Amino acid sequence: MKKVKILCSLLFVVMITISCTKQSGIDQNLGFLSSAASGNTAKIFDISNDNSGNVKITPTGEGVTSFLVSFGNGTGANASATVLPGNNTTHAYPEGTYTVSITSTDIAGHTAVATYPLTVTYVAPTNVNITTGTDMTVSATATNAKSFLVYYGDVTNEVGTPMAIGQTLPAHIYPATGAPFVLKVVAQSGGVATTTVTKTLFGFPIDFENANINYFFGTFGGGQAFATVANPSKTGLNTSALVGKFTKGSDSWSGTYSPLDNPINFAYGKKVKVLVYNPSAANIGKSMNVELEWYVGDPGPANPWNAILRAPLTTSGAWEELVFDFSTISTIPTTSPLPRFTQLVLRFNDAAAGNGDIIYVDNFRLTN
Repeated sequence: MKKVKILCSLLFVVMITISCTKQSGIDQNLGFLSSAASGNTAKIFDISNDNSGNVKITPTGEGVTSFLVSFGNGTGANASATVLPGNNTTHAYPEGTYTVSITSTDIAGHTAVATYPLTVTYVAPTNVNITTGTDMTVSATATNAKSFLVYYGDVTNEVGTPMAIGQTLPAHIYPATGAPFVLKVVAQSGGVATTTVTKTLFGFPIDFENANINYFFGTFGGGQAFATVANPSKTGLNTSALVGKFTKGSDSWSGTYSPLDNPINFAYGKKVKVLVYNPSAANIGKSMNVELEWYVGDPGPANPWNAILRAPLTTSGAWEELVFDFSTISTIPTTSPLPRFTQLVLRFNDAAAGNGDIIYVDNFRLTN
């Protein structure tokens, strides 16, 4: 009986030893790999809306070890990318229609290819803003713009001048005739969509009649004012509808200032003519100032080219023409390049403190 117990114990130990030679759940049969395959392969396109063309592609699938994404655009290394499960890749597309193919590879090395259509459409730029600087430099900003085209509006069949984001185009000199000039800037999306904005330039002649022009007359000095108003006397020399109303401030030096988009160019004349209406006989003999400032290349306050001329009023109750002949100022150069002044300043009776005197002005022009 004791021998039987010993024999049974030995058999039990042998059975345990045999059963422990294989790990639980693995029978060394790898044949299942030959039938393993990925399933439910899908794609996610996340298309940017800022006209960068960036599309984030996130492939998904079951049992996949890697994906090869072929963008349908680009060459060489830029034409595709390998993506591991859970990751993504981004590619910048020009506007257009593409076919994206995704090749999935499973643990057994099997591959499957799926293709997906992709359309990338750029949106029209918004918030387009034109900035003109001294002597007609041009820059612009816009949301979702990739570049700009600038049309100065001074020639027929004009070809637009390319302008990059952040670039300022250099000075542009307009011809003597054709004003008011309309500057056009086309904001380009990088695709088909564009946005066009125009700016009618402020410069001579000034007649207050064009609703598209910002007739800016800033003021300095206490109580100084300026406004565009109806013509107080549509007779005689001036029957236009709108004119400028100048109200003298309380300081002797008060007046108005007007930065000009299109500078006053002495190559086209040195006489400034302006129509003036004086409603008060008490103002006869008082002088109106026309002052030209900020010439191109101005070195500062000490320069001798800032030009100031005065002309007295000779009548009241009727429009008269005052002439300011800047060729009489000896310090202004007479040889090319002749100065181009970018700011117009008006003052009235600048030798005395003001009391709210009013004059009306219209039809500023440059002649020889």
